Amino acid sequence: MAYEAALAALADPTRREVFERLRSGPRAVGEIAGGMPVSRPAVSQHLKVLKGAGLVADRAEGARRVYYIDPHGLGALRKWLDQFWDEALSAFQAEAENSGGPAPPASTPGPKVKGQQDESHRQGRAGSQKRARKRAPRSRL
Repeated sequence: MAYEAALAALADPTRREVFERLRSGPRAVGEIAGGMPVSRPAVSQHLKVLKGAGLVADRAEGARRVYYIDPHGLGALRKWLDQFWDEALSAFQAEAENSGGPAPPASTPGPKVKGQQDESHRQGRAGSQKRARKRAPRSRL
């Protein structure tokens, strides 16, 4: 069960951050370690665990090693996770079919056009005009 090793490797928050830094593409250890609160040797150890779990692979580029996400290892983890998604979608489909489908959304006003006021604003304005008419007229001096 390859996914177990992948989950165990990603359980460590620092290791997850190392893994996430590879999302944008291949990087050398020094690039990955830049800005992290751990040393380059510690990042190398985390990469070793990720590589052992099949989540990353590396290649030589001159005198340095460049690490990248291994799509095959990530595929095993995704396949395991997808089974839950498939079950959830099947349950949703069964519920939707049994209940006659989802309820229609509540009526909501459409987008306002420039210069258009909503109903509550018009009512508020009309109410203030009525109140103004009920006031006693001011005497002019």
